[in-house]
Amino acid sequence: MSIQTIVTQPFAGQRPGTSGLRKKVAEFSRPGYIENFVQALFDTIGDATGQTLVVGGDGRYLNRHAVQVILRMAAAHGFARVLVGQGGILSTPAVSCVIRKYGALGGIVLSASHNPGGPDGDFGIKYNIANGGPAPEKFTEAIYANTQAIAAYRIADAGEIDLDTLGAQRIESTAIEVIDPVADYAELMGRLFDFDAIRAMFQSGFRMRFDAMSAVSGPYAKAILEGALGAPEGTVVNAVPLEDFGGHHPDPNPVNAAELITLMDSDDAPDFGAASDGDADRNLIVGRNIAVTPSDSLAIIAANAHLVPGYRNGLKGIARSMPTSCAADRVAKALGIPLYETPTGWKYFGNLLDAGVATLCGEESYGTGSDHIREKDGVWAVLFWLNILAATGKTVGQVVAGHWAEYGRNFYSRHDYEAVDAKAAVELMDHLRSKLPGLRESPVPISGHVVELADDFEYTDPVDGGVSRSQGIRIVMRDGARIVFRLSGTGTEGATIRVYHELYEPDPSRHNQPTQEALAGLIILAYDLAEFQARTGRDKPTVIT
Repeated sequence: MSIQTIVTQPFAGQRPGTSGLRKKVAEFSRPGYIENFVQALFDTIGDATGQTLVVGGDGRYLNRHAVQVILRMAAAHGFARVLVGQGGILSTPAVSCVIRKYGALGGIVLSASHNPGGPDGDFGIKYNIANGGPAPEKFTEAIYANTQAIAAYRIADAGEIDLDTLGAQRIESTAIEVIDPVADYAELMGRLFDFDAIRAMFQSGFRMRFDAMSAVSGPYAKAILEGALGAPEGTVVNAVPLEDFGGHHPDPNPVNAAELITLMDSDDAPDFGAASDGDADRNLIVGRNIAVTPSDSLAIIAANAHLVPGYRNGLKGIARSMPTSCAADRVAKALGIPLYETPTGWKYFGNLLDAGVATLCGEESYGTGSDHIREKDGVWAVLFWLNILAATGKTVGQVVAGHWAEYGRNFYSRHDYEAVDAKAAVELMDHLRSKLPGLRESPVPISGHVVELADDFEYTDPVDGGVSRSQGIRIVMRDGARIVFRLSGTGTEGATIRVYHELYEPDPSRHNQPTQEALAGLIILAYDLAEFQARTGRDKPTVIT
């Protein structure tokens, strides 16, 4: 074997977004495309002598090929050891767990998260740093700069590693260790949750359906739910990770998990339903005839954290992304702990968790997590809910209704306008910004609400003082209602405009209104303010959640 230096040229557009570099499989399949980006990443890391790297992905199309390339390049870069999941598989939460447990320098996550897979789907590469969390913007911008200046990449001239056999192998002087992708993560979950209580609940006849959506959460859910906790075989469905996710869109919301929702609304519904996404960092929580919003889930987890062994000593604080509803704010106030409002992107939670000022974090996009790792964590959220149900003896519906009765209900819905012409999307957002001064200055109610705040959200990190600007347009009313507009950075085609609508209702007699009906006035107001029809040609959103 030898180390080869391959002359190359830069590819345009290799700038990582909030969750790494995501492109179509066809783009990643271009000769040298993966190699260029990985070399730029390793150049940004610098000296790797004596260091450990973690590698794994969600099993989507191109995953195994990318793993083999990265292992050969890691050897060429001088890493002492690479820990790679068996079959090239590691969920995003498991990568974070393994980085932290073994003191790795960092880890490479191969996933496009909840985006579709397969030859015509999406692929992604993301780097997580030593704390187990996504690399900060300063680091990813350095990667991008290196992609634009690259002239060559280095790679070991070695055969393929046997990814399916546990144990140690070697490329050059680098030890390649193929590890059980589930074991370390399952051990951590066993320390956080009351497995005895959950196991007893299953033994009493409690029924559950977990839809892994033919993605990477399947092996974790099978091992923990059906293995460690004794749930009946068949509790976990679509449990084998497939390169194209079996044709599923692995985004766990009521639209894409329609089969689960139909089951949970049926006469023979199990007691509890859940789903996770492509790389197992998102979650959907469902009870009989009720799908719990991610915003409510965060708030309910916070309000009931004292029931869970790993969180019985109290919470240090709660962090949520700005578009996420304010339901958690009311819990934080009741508990007397701080609430942090951040831009969208899990990387913004990392500083708060590392500084010890926040324990729980959540985003409206079906992501919830805590300081046990530095990523959102789908299976963790499902186990948290199981622990709450086991400790209280209540149904999902009873837990949610009780929470609303105590804290009030935040009616909440997100409308996504997908694959919008990028230029039109930017112009729509600029047009909204031009309206903000007029909205702030007007004392006249709009659709029954008086505007209290209208701005383009800016965040100053309370830990390091870093400033993030233009993070979403928000219009906040005096009664707590909100409208938020944001361009998403996780798609690969055109632009996605996300519009968030929120209405606070303290009256329990009004808590059972249909969500879209309760929000109808705000939905119309948002559509008219943005001039969607005139500026995008859209008369309705692509997806409503």
